[in-house]
Amino acid sequence: MQLKDKLILALDMPDPSKAIETVDMLGEWVNVFKIGFELFLAGGPDIVKKIGDKGKKIFLDLKFHDIPNTVLRSAELASRMGVYMFNVHTSGGSEMMKRCQERVVEVCLKENLDRPKVIGVTVLTSISQDQFKGELGFSHTIKTHAKQLASLAKQCNLDGVVASGHEASMIKRHCGDDFIVVTPGIRPSWSPPDDQQRTMTPKDALKNGADYIVVGRGILGHDDPLNAVELISLEVMSV
Repeated sequence: MQLKDKLILALDMPDPSKAIETVDMLGEWVNVFKIGFELFLAGGPDIVKKIGDKGKKIFLDLKFHDIPNTVLRSAELASRMGVYMFNVHTSGGSEMMKRCQERVVEVCLKENLDRPKVIGVTVLTSISQDQFKGELGFSHTIKTHAKQLASLAKQCNLDGVVASGHEASMIKRHCGDDFIVVTPGIRPSWSPPDDQQRTMTPKDALKNGADYIVVGRGILGHDDPLNAVELISLEVMSV
């Protein structure tokens, strides 16, 4: 397995110039880069364009979660930016997800744009089972909740979901092999969990069915980011 086809590098940093330097440094080994709130607020749509102009795919990780009309308008703008993929919160409900996907298809057909993949966030990997029950008030398990939200996303014609490696295989069995699972909370053996609760190694996440693994601090927090990519690549070669 080529790691380049499975790895999404999270550019979780407030400095657009540093982000560009990172893309230049690791672009030979990484095809997809994630732009989240921090970098997008610092660099705006311009940072999306600059990285896209380098021939790289962008996962715009802004987790749209609002009334349907607001989300579909945001989806239009994301589509026109030329991003490869963006996400919404599945907890926004079926109308929000359906109308978002419909608008993306409509805009891309009308304007001859490449259609971005739209995926739904299930349960954040920073939330533990104890928090899920004690703080959020759910009586069932995270796995049950993730399965329900993934099923809802599929019914709404989304391309896939964001889910931890602990739910990936279950979602694949339930929603099919073509339903994309993007897995954050990836921590190589040498990397601390930080604020993540439901973590998994790159190799195990891919074995469990993840189509993409999202790695940020595990690479960028390493003394030698390029070496970190090489180590992860060696680890996943046997998957």
